[in-house]
Amino acid sequence: MDTTPTALDTDDLALLNLKAGALDSLLGHSELGLAILDCDLRYRAINSILARFNGLSVKAHLGRSVSEVFPNLASIVEPMLLSVIRDGKEISDIEVQAETPSTPGRRADWLATYRPIMSASGQVLGVLVIAVNHTVEMELQRAKEEAATLVRSVIDSLMSFVGIMEPDGTLIDANQAPLDAAGIQLDDVLGKKFWDCFWWSYDPEVQQQLRDAVAVAVKGETVRYDVVIRTADDSRMIIDFMLAPLKNAQGDIVYLIPSAIDITARVAGDNMLKYSEERFRRVVESTQDGLILVDEKGCIHLVNRRSTEMFGYDSEQLLQLTVEDLVPDSIKAAHGDLRRGYLQAPQARAMAAMRELYARRRDGSLFPVEIGLTPLDFPEGIRILATIVDISVQKQIQQNLIRSLNEKTALLNEVHHRVKNNLQVVSSLLSLQARSVPEEARGYFAESQGRIKAMALIHQLLYEQKNYDRIEAVSYMRRLGDLLHRSYFSAMRNVQMIVESQEEESYLGLDVALPFGLLINELVTNSIKHAFPDRDSGEIRLTLSEGPQQKQLIIADNGVGLPEGIRPGASNSLGFQLIPGLVEQMHATLEVLDTEGAVFQLTISDKGASDEQP
Repeated sequence: MDTTPTALDTDDLALLNLKAGALDSLLGHSELGLAILDCDLRYRAINSILARFNGLSVKAHLGRSVSEVFPNLASIVEPMLLSVIRDGKEISDIEVQAETPSTPGRRADWLATYRPIMSASGQVLGVLVIAVNHTVEMELQRAKEEAATLVRSVIDSLMSFVGIMEPDGTLIDANQAPLDAAGIQLDDVLGKKFWDCFWWSYDPEVQQQLRDAVAVAVKGETVRYDVVIRTADDSRMIIDFMLAPLKNAQGDIVYLIPSAIDITARVAGDNMLKYSEERFRRVVESTQDGLILVDEKGCIHLVNRRSTEMFGYDSEQLLQLTVEDLVPDSIKAAHGDLRRGYLQAPQARAMAAMRELYARRRDGSLFPVEIGLTPLDFPEGIRILATIVDISVQKQIQQNLIRSLNEKTALLNEVHHRVKNNLQVVSSLLSLQARSVPEEARGYFAESQGRIKAMALIHQLLYEQKNYDRIEAVSYMRRLGDLLHRSYFSAMRNVQMIVESQEEESYLGLDVALPFGLLINELVTNSIKHAFPDRDSGEIRLTLSEGPQQKQLIIADNGVGLPEGIRPGASNSLGFQLIPGLVEQMHATLEVLDTEGAVFQLTISDKGASDEQP
């Protein structure tokens, strides 16, 4: 048999070799992933690009089926490959997503085309697999989408208002906050001129202000201002609005970015604060007292109008001073220590109580003041509010009152002194007159002299004590007793006069003192004259005591007692006839006690008595 190849056989062989070489070259140099599968879906050839994409070597593919290489992928691709073998029709640009050995734990993405390999007779011999790896591109795309979604979620969750505009003012996006505030949807404003959108369209002036802002922003400047916009239910909101240009890498303005925050509450708070400050300022400025706020170092932080008038500075000048500049030079050096001492235990109180205070004016003159100190807590520390009252007028009035009081005191002293002297003159005249009357009448003159001396003694005590509305009763009783003892010396040579009191001092009003003294004079004189007719000695005791709302005086002797039927007011004696009237003047009661001797009990109510101390 002749085995020498013919020329045709040689040409066919060369063509086959050429095709085989071309296929090898394509498999080896193509940027696409290529593989040839037979009808049993076994790998007969695969290039290195697709092998690396699959995560296996070329050798690990050859002779193995798709289900052996990709058990997890077989259910996805095998039906399509079998369809190509069965129908002889290409399946193009199929998106395949699955985990491969090259992408453990994550998804791989590729675009696959399955093309039938046909014989000359039209028989399907296998499948040509063409794959383009899109894993990186798809991961980037997904990352971009996730980032965009995240950014959108963040922007939509902001309380701030954010949008994007074309340079001509057309709104192309907005976050959710301004839409919710207005109660509208994004579609209601997209594509509209920003100034024609719901927020601005309620007022032509507001719209024009926004147009002007856009005109400035497209020139590269940022615009910012506060403005009132419309919100849901035709309400109003105050926003801090800003419009900024956004430039590309070349410096061209490609967008305008409007943004805003709701400052309605802040503006309301600012307005309330301004109102409160204005109200405080009016109160501070309208008060007639000087107000100065001082810190721990003595620096002045606040003054009112009245303080500038007091000290002769304007407010700016006062704020440059310390409190030590406003005190007299005599205490300036020590004032800092006094201020620091006060800050050790600050409390609201008067400054330098019970001492005279003086402040120093700009011209160096001093004026009397009263100062109240009030500590106040501030974030910066304690501040002391000094309330200053100029008491120059009050001081002058006080001096005038003291001068007037001194004048009236001198006048009263002179009056009482002269009354006492005049009564003594009358007493002396009676004494002279008594010498020229019969002996039996001289006793009446002596009794009258005793009454006059009792009255004169009251004026003497008023003059000595410098109290012109009451006298001290105990000392008056003792001195009156001495006076009576001297007047009736011969009759009282062996009679003791005892004055005693539970109180060291006891006061009687002036309207009670005179009848009180005359009553004592009458009763003691009666005891001197009648209590001890046949005796060489005796005792007269005056006892003054105080009880609830009353004073009580007991005048007692240890003599023979009152004769039967002799009582105050029921006797021919002038003295006893005077007694009821004297008792009535004192709003008092007088009792004659049934004991040994003559005992009289005088009870004076508080209506007549005075318990006040001088």
